[in-house]
Amino acid sequence: MSADDNGEGGTFALYSLLCRHARLSILPNQQPTDETLSAYSTEDSADTWQSSLLKLFFEKHPRFQKGLLIFVLLGTCMTIGDGVITPAISVFSAVSGVQVKINQLHDNYVVIVSCIILVGLFSIQHHGTHRVAFMFAPVVAAWLLCISGIGIYNIFQWNRQVYRALSPVYMFRFLKTTGIEGWLSLSGVVLSITGVETMYADMGHFSALSIKIAFTCLVYPCLILAYMGEAAFLSKHHYDIERSFYKAIPEAVFWPVFIVATFAAVVGSQAVISATFSIISQCCALNCFPRVKIVHTSSKIYGQIYVPEVNWILMCLCLAVTIGLRDTNMMGHAYGLAITTVMFVTTCLMTLIIIIVWKQGIIKALTCFLLFGSIELLYISASVCKIPEGGWIPISLSFIFMAIMFTWNYGTMKKHKFDVENKVSMSKMLSLGPCLGMVRVPGIGLIFTNLASGIPAIFGHFITNLPAFHQVLVFVCAKSVQVPYVSESERLVISRIGPKEFYMFRCIVRYGYKDIQQENYNFDNKLVSAIIQFIESEDCVQEQTNELTIDDGRNLNAEDLGASQHTLKLNWSHSEKNSLAFSCDGQQLQDESYKVESLQILKAKESGITYIVGHSYAEAKKSSSILKKFGIDVVYAFLSKNCREPDIMLEVVHTSLLEVGMVYHV
Repeated sequence: MSADDNGEGGTFALYSLLCRHARLSILPNQQPTDETLSAYSTEDSADTWQSSLLKLFFEKHPRFQKGLLIFVLLGTCMTIGDGVITPAISVFSAVSGVQVKINQLHDNYVVIVSCIILVGLFSIQHHGTHRVAFMFAPVVAAWLLCISGIGIYNIFQWNRQVYRALSPVYMFRFLKTTGIEGWLSLSGVVLSITGVETMYADMGHFSALSIKIAFTCLVYPCLILAYMGEAAFLSKHHYDIERSFYKAIPEAVFWPVFIVATFAAVVGSQAVISATFSIISQCCALNCFPRVKIVHTSSKIYGQIYVPEVNWILMCLCLAVTIGLRDTNMMGHAYGLAITTVMFVTTCLMTLIIIIVWKQGIIKALTCFLLFGSIELLYISASVCKIPEGGWIPISLSFIFMAIMFTWNYGTMKKHKFDVENKVSMSKMLSLGPCLGMVRVPGIGLIFTNLASGIPAIFGHFITNLPAFHQVLVFVCAKSVQVPYVSESERLVISRIGPKEFYMFRCIVRYGYKDIQQENYNFDNKLVSAIIQFIESEDCVQEQTNELTIDDGRNLNAEDLGASQHTLKLNWSHSEKNSLAFSCDGQQLQDESYKVESLQILKAKESGITYIVGHSYAEAKKSSSILKKFGIDVVYAFLSKNCREPDIMLEVVHTSLLEVGMVYHV
């Protein structure tokens, strides 16, 4: 839990730390100015020879960078698979406890009741977690107290010597006596530790100290008492292994405990479903998943989201697992393989963190890996043997999700590479102006592009077919950076393209991987206000820097025809949304030229704002391999056609939308 990313935990937090410290980022449009973000903190200590060697290794071998990404996606996809299996096994195992009291109850009825509960659970997701979150803590507390109380009862009732099982000696004796059968049984034993892997991922909602106190003082003791009590019961009832938990419950409290168990299953399932929504949102931000609709379910609690498409897909998969397997043992095998894989991925990333981020020696890193990794590999090896008995489910789901994620990331990166290689230089654009008869029309044109520097190819394609553009042009690039959150004051970076009389600007909108890339307030007013702030502060910033750079960060030269730029961190808050007067170092600039330019922009805004969005189609080159053609022309094309369009993500009014179609050969 010390390896947190600004308070965030989980696989992406570890990967984000590695990307910032070892330059492993697979995100495009990363710029030196991103490192000035307040959340972009790195260790100041000098590199050790081990960390330097490891960084150099990744720099020289890009394939290993891609391999690390695939490895992270594996852990992510297994977590998504966990989101499918957890609701199914939790609800089904809770409902199946009824058969202990009603022996004649057929399995079909248990399946039907479980499916009804699952459908109800997924149907209320759009209301938001905060609607029912008030009951989470009481239900979990009641559940822990119930199982610990039942455990204490069984210990005193059946076997008071069971406390000796806390000694690891009995574990070695068990494995020595049973041999291969004991090793295979670890695939079931691993279910006793499921859920602990989510403590690290929950750091975004709770502090590390609160998690440590809660687990050490409440969760762990209750679990130990519960398992010791169940073991005491089984020591006297060898043939009651099936549904031993419910059989060990005293008759007088069976139904209250059954009700609490059902509620606890729903609460646990809700937590995993919400985590899956967050993971999908992060994958979208990192260009590893197609764009989906993300709905904020709470105006007060940030981060509570709902993803409709993912919700219904999860529901269908959960129902398929419940109806298809109808066996908690098979579900358990699938569950165990999924969570142990997530644990192993976390351990491997943690080993790299120790060397690269914490600058510790390789001995400490290997000690951590061998201590935790050997135990996890032991459990994984036992779970792998259960692949024919249900373990194939998380593997199949992970393969499907990984194929989607990798194909989307590959196609997106290829399109970005095409954009970079086909940027239009400013000098060429202006040299074509007279012969094309370009004119400036009233209004502001917001050109959305994937490039953080240079003139995108869609703009050249646009003016070639329609030789006119707006009085004020703003190239808007929404991009992700390797930090969990970007504050509102650091969200926008404004720069100027070309001389002042061109009225051309660039706006880079920066998001963290846990931010929602969707503006829920008036983006137009915010952007215009930010540009005016930039204009009125430009001279002050120029005096401080005494430096002119062009839009793509290179030194000024004739090819770029004086396209000057400097960036400005904007002090913006929601309360300032309608304010158009800004200051520089506490002094209002009075230069008439800046006032004239500001008035021109306000006048252009009154004439109307047009959103120009590129609608691109990617096609594989004729010389590409069959696999690449299938990935780009079939899979990526299908995903692009069915994902959310950029104008929907930006909530653009369709009457102000202008799409520019292009074909990319990648």
